Formats: sequence, C-alpha cells, structure tokens
Amino acid sequence: VQLQASGGGLVQAGGSLRLSCAASGRTFSNYAMGWFRQAPGKERDVIASINWCGANTNYADSVKGRFTISRDNAKNTVYLQMNNLKSEDTAVYYCAASQYVDYRRTSRYDYAYWGQGTEVTVSS
Repeated sequence: VQLQASGGGLVQAGGSLRLSCAASGRTFSNYAMGWFRQAPGKERDVIASINWCGANTNYADSVKGRFTISRDNAKNTVYLQMNNLKSEDTAVYYCAASQYVDYRRTSRYDYAYWGQGTEVTVSS
C-alpha cells in the first residue's frame, strides 16, 4: 500500500492542525494504521493508532486528550486531528500501515508501509 501524508505546517501554540494520509494500491481496510512522529535527534515514536474499522484507538500519553485519530475507509484515508498544540509537538509526522491486526503495536518495525512524512512546527 502507498501512503501520502499531508496537512503539516506552522502553527502557534494552542492552535490546531489536521493531518491526512491517503492510501492507495491495496485494500485500505485490511490494515491497522498509526501515526508516528520524529523530532530532531530523537527516535520515531508512535503517538496514535487505530484498528481496521476505526472502532478502537490507542494514544501515547503525551498526546492523549489533545489528538484524535480517525479513518474513513470509503475514502482510503486516515486522519490525525491535533488540538492544543505545544512546542514539544514539533516534529515530522508519519503515517504507517501495520501488517498486523493488533492496532496496539507500538514498534516502528510492526509497520510495513510508510508515508513520506509531513512537518509540523509549533511556535511558542
């Protein structure tokens, strides 16, 4: 499956952004999906994940209550709504599709397909 992330940009602290990730090539609903982020000099960590139908989600503690992951299988797209952004949210954000059914997997190696990344910069 091919993934194309978009929606990043520059936003002030406290603001909001919505990231999108469009999938093509294979049956999108076969895959659990995740959003990762990587700040300069840091590891690429999962921040949100969602199961194949969208009924179950999981979040990192750092974004819980502020970010919401969702998907629209009819549009082959997964979203990340980011509210109350903080300077520490500054990073490159990646969407990824997992080859496993379990959406709670947190290792980047459990995700076989990756988008190209979209940069989010939060100014304080």
